[in-house]
Amino acid sequence: MNIQPSPSGANPATASRSDVVIVGAGIVGLAHAAHAVANGLSVTILERDHRAVGASIRNFGHCCVTAQSGELYELAQTSRKYWLEFAALAGFWAVESGAVVLARTEAEMDVLRELSAAREEGQVELLSPDGVRSRLCSGAGSTVPDGGGAAPAPWPALVGGAFLRDDLRVDPRTTVATLAAWLARQAGVDIHWNTAALGFEDSAGQPTVRTPRGDFLGKQVFVCVGHDVDYLFPSLAEEHRIERCALQMSRAAQPPGLKIDPAVLTATSMLRYPAFMEMPAAAALRAEVEQDRPELMDIGANVMFTQRPDGTLILGDSHHYHRTAAPFMDETVTTILSKDIEKAIGTPLDVIERWQGIYASSSVAPILVRETQPGITVVSVTSGVGMTLSFGLAHRNISQLY
Repeated sequence: MNIQPSPSGANPATASRSDVVIVGAGIVGLAHAAHAVANGLSVTILERDHRAVGASIRNFGHCCVTAQSGELYELAQTSRKYWLEFAALAGFWAVESGAVVLARTEAEMDVLRELSAAREEGQVELLSPDGVRSRLCSGAGSTVPDGGGAAPAPWPALVGGAFLRDDLRVDPRTTVATLAAWLARQAGVDIHWNTAALGFEDSAGQPTVRTPRGDFLGKQVFVCVGHDVDYLFPSLAEEHRIERCALQMSRAAQPPGLKIDPAVLTATSMLRYPAFMEMPAAAALRAEVEQDRPELMDIGANVMFTQRPDGTLILGDSHHYHRTAAPFMDETVTTILSKDIEKAIGTPLDVIERWQGIYASSSVAPILVRETQPGITVVSVTSGVGMTLSFGLAHRNISQLY
C-alpha cells in the first residue's frame, strides 16, 4: 500500500501494473476499488484532482433505496448491504436512519398509500401527523423566535407521511475521503492523485491508461468519471445523450433544538423518484403541484433535506440540464427552496453556505456501463443516484472479473 502524491515532473520509467486500474476517485470509482480489494485484486486508482471535489461530496448523503424500482431497486438493495459493510471496515459514518416523506395534502398521501400497498409489509410505513413528528424527533417547537411570542409549531400543516425503512444516511463531506484513506492502507492498493487520464490503448495485450506520469496497465480498467465522460469518450457521451444536471444546494445552521435522524422528502421528491412516479396517484399529485406551487416545478425542485452529524442541514435542490453548465447561480432558486423547507419544518433557517452540484443525466438510460475496447469499461450513473447505487453497481461489475 501507498499513496502516490506524484510530484510535478515525475515520470515513471516503466509502466505500473495491477489487476484493476480505476480512473476517478469519486464514490463510484472507490466502490469499485473496495470490491476489488475485498476479492484479493491489486488496484491502482488514478484521480485528476488532489482530492475528490465532485458530485460525491456535493449531495445530501442520502442513499435513496426505497424510492427506486426495477433494476435500480435491485442494485440499491445490494448497495445498501455493502454501504454498511464497508462503513464498518473503513470507519465512515453510515446509519440505518430511513427516510420520512412529508404529506401536506391528500394527493401526496394518496401516492404514499399506493406505494405502501405495493411493497412488502413494513418497508413503507404510513404515518399520522403525530407519527411523522415522532419519527423526526424534532425539537423545533421549543424555539421562541426573536421578539417573543409563541414558538413555531413543529412540522406544521401535516396530513400524514410515510417512513421508508431501508434508506441510509452517510456524511457526504467525509465519506469519500475516509474511504480513500482506508483503501490506501490496504495491501496492493496505490492511489495516484493529480494524475489525469489522457487516453487509452492496448499495450502488450493489456488495457493501458496513458497519463502525464506514465502508463498504467491493468487486466481491467474501469473509467468512473461521472458527468465528464465526454472529455474522454465524446462519441459515447453523445450516443448516450449525457448532459450535465446542474443543481443548487445550501447548508443551514442547526436550528436550536432541532435533531433529525432520517432524510426528509416532500411532494416534489415524489415527482422525481421512479417508485413514486409509477403509482397511479402520481398524476394527480403532479397536477396539484403544477397548479399550487408552479415555482417549484419551474426550477425542477426536489425539496428535501438531511442533517449532518455536526447538526447543520443540507438543503436542496433544483435541476437544470446543459451540455456545459454555466457556473452562475440564481439566488431566487435558493430562496424558493429554503422558504419551502422553512414551511415544512416550521422554523426559520440561517443559510451559511451555498454550492453548485453537477451530475450526469441521460434520457437514454439511468446507468451507463460500456466496454469501449477489450478490458476498458466506462461506468457512469446517469440519473442522480450515484451514491445510492455505487456499491451495488461496483459489486456487479467486479463480480464479472472472477
